[in-house]
Amino acid sequence: MADSTTPAKIPRPAAPAVAPPAKRHIGQILISQGILTEDQLRIALLEQLKTNQPVGKLLVNLGFVSEATLRDSLSEKLGLQSVDLTKIVVDSAALKIVPREFAKRHNIFPMALDREARRLIIAIADHNNIVAVDQVRAQLRGELEIDLRLSGETEIARAIDQYYGHDFSIDGILHEIETGEIDFQSLQASGDAYSQPVVRLISALLADAVNRSASDIHFEPEQNFLRIRYRIDGVLRQIRSLHKTYWPAMAVRVKVMAKMNIAETRAPQDGRISLTLTGREVDFRVASQATTHGENIVLRILDRQKGIVPLDALGLENAQLALLKKMIARPEGIILVTGPTGSGKTTTLYSVLNHINNDGLNIMTLEDPVEYPMTLIRQTSVNEAAKMDFGNGIRSLMRQDPDVILVGEVRDEDTATMAFRAAMTGHQVYTTLHTNSAIGAIPRLLDIGIVSEILAGNIIGIIAQRLIRRLCKHCRQPYEASAAECRLLGVRPERGATTIYRAVGCDHCDYQGYRGRVAIMELLKMDGELDELIARRATARELLKAAVDRGFRTLAEDGVRRVLDGSTGLDELVRIVDLTDRM
Repeated sequence: MADSTTPAKIPRPAAPAVAPPAKRHIGQILISQGILTEDQLRIALLEQLKTNQPVGKLLVNLGFVSEATLRDSLSEKLGLQSVDLTKIVVDSAALKIVPREFAKRHNIFPMALDREARRLIIAIADHNNIVAVDQVRAQLRGELEIDLRLSGETEIARAIDQYYGHDFSIDGILHEIETGEIDFQSLQASGDAYSQPVVRLISALLADAVNRSASDIHFEPEQNFLRIRYRIDGVLRQIRSLHKTYWPAMAVRVKVMAKMNIAETRAPQDGRISLTLTGREVDFRVASQATTHGENIVLRILDRQKGIVPLDALGLENAQLALLKKMIARPEGIILVTGPTGSGKTTTLYSVLNHINNDGLNIMTLEDPVEYPMTLIRQTSVNEAAKMDFGNGIRSLMRQDPDVILVGEVRDEDTATMAFRAAMTGHQVYTTLHTNSAIGAIPRLLDIGIVSEILAGNIIGIIAQRLIRRLCKHCRQPYEASAAECRLLGVRPERGATTIYRAVGCDHCDYQGYRGRVAIMELLKMDGELDELIARRATARELLKAAVDRGFRTLAEDGVRRVLDGSTGLDELVRIVDLTDRM
């Protein structure tokens, strides 16, 4: 009897018990989300018996759900990423791979070509359309992978009509503008706006800037022309000079995309653009400023994919990384990240938050504005209209039972006081401050109005950082450092030749000699003796001496490490960090 019951005890039904949620009917998913009623689903199923069409399509045709809602629900059901084709910037290279008639016949749309990953991103309405996918694969001949995204049938049909047949190269669009007239009405339209070349020009410039890994786009009107510059690796580079007559229409288009007031040209304005580029979400923070020759518009590119770097990938030495982790482990107090604008402070803070982020912590942020959305973290933008400044915002966050608070920036006494009050009441607080060095944060906070007794004992540590350009690995050139260069590097010439590298320039780095950037940091961990020095308002020299005695390494020393390991050139380090005391 025991033998006969043994097979029955084997947990074979376990797999089917888990499987059903993945196989739920699309109608059931919509009902569980409160979007559809049982009666509406019954009507659609009765219609399906007559027409033999997919239930999803019938639900849209009957007007029970919108195509966008169906797309997102199908995405959840199938585990495929969905895409809104009205918010993409099309890639002309992808359009060339899949002909218009082929796309129309199979109801697919080639969104983007990811050259690095060697994949073609395609929007498709029917995930069961194996014939279409196989046909595309045959056309690609194994040279590219296919990455599918879910979209609605109508969206795909509209995208095919809208994007095919237009020139998306910047030169081609400029030629179109020169030979035609600008219709200002179409710049504000949401339908077939792509028939207007100015619309395509702005989209092409945004896509070009993201592909070149730019951090900012500058539209700068001069007396007779418009200058377009990208900030790449921290350095502004002129990309185009256009005729001044193009700028009014281009400015209107940027403002429409950023939901700004197109009639206002004298007062400064702020806006935001969200687009899908190469299959991923990219945000642009837009700011306009009136100048003598017209409105100056600058777009900050917030690429979510590059925004959050793992803590281990920040480029710290093992000892420095261990020190940072020790600082993060302290449960209460304030950690300051200092440096000028564009020195990567936000990226470092997000990396730290990502490192500590888990279900057991309530992490809340107050930013101006929120740059990169993160799961589990409650993020709030400073809003002047709602009277939510940094000071009031911290007061509000304190009532939300937080464990960790991120304050975007300490700008005034009220914000600083509230941040330190949060740190003194058992919270871990992260914030940024504009100073030149880690030691320089102490006199800056005293200047803001924080008394030395409060500073002492409540600061966990201070991180100062800069971003320096990384030498292109394909063309960097080794050479022997001269006596003067050895002096700057703190290397004794009598110990033998020191090999360092210089920038040259090649195809890979766009003939700049540098590609990408790397952070250099100094980490100051506070202890009892340093707290005592702060409490009695010791000078910066005394603080620095005490910190160095504890193994503190300055920005210059971390930069020298990067020169000696071939990551950057000495000329780049001199451009970023003050080495005059070594001369």
